[in-house]
Amino acid sequence: MSKTLAVGTALVVPALANAYELPDLPYPFEALEPFIDAPTMKIHHDKHHATYVANINKATEGKDELPILDLMENALDAGPVRNSGGGHYNHAFFWEEMTSPDKAKKTKPSAQLEKLIDSSFGSMDEMKSKFEAAAAPGAVFGSGWVWVCANNAGTKLEIVGTPNQDNPLMKGVADEIKFPILGLDVWEHAYYLKYQNRRPEYVSNWWNVVNWDKVSANCEYVIKNHKGVSV
Repeated sequence: MSKTLAVGTALVVPALANAYELPDLPYPFEALEPFIDAPTMKIHHDKHHATYVANINKATEGKDELPILDLMENALDAGPVRNSGGGHYNHAFFWEEMTSPDKAKKTKPSAQLEKLIDSSFGSMDEMKSKFEAAAAPGAVFGSGWVWVCANNAGTKLEIVGTPNQDNPLMKGVADEIKFPILGLDVWEHAYYLKYQNRRPEYVSNWWNVVNWDKVSANCEYVIKNHKGVSV
């Protein structure tokens, strides 16, 4: 809680810190080259994500400060929180699951994740194929995201597409709240500078920067705790 300080005869009221902050990228803008270009990363992070952070701070000004994860469940009924809060959570989640191509090659699914992928989809290749189909322009029309999620019981993985900045943590998006372990931004701002209208090429190339160690950690966390990953 801020305090009002007296300085001489004037009162100085310290500015309140923003509840939500734009996180730094865990790698340089150019780290994901050649699959995601540096200019896209800079605009995506410094402009688009920053705008979601500014807008969620504006929408929640004067209200109790809650972790962004806690705002997700009822976001569909919370006006600006749906897009601005969802946009902040989704992007913060997205940055953390990627790494440079050289590092990505050295990561791999954990035994737990591999077993769930095989039981849920048949194989990693089948999972990727179904994910890419769900990310195609005809499946997510316009702007949105595609997710690999654990079901509420933690017994199965599912692929879910969401419009705009919705995510499966929001009540009403799917038949039940689901917990993302992997997510891909298919808004045009995520790929258009490099790929123009070639979204399928962007999606298939994206696997080259996925950090499977992080995805495995996400999987372990949501199954153990039955809640979303904090960002």
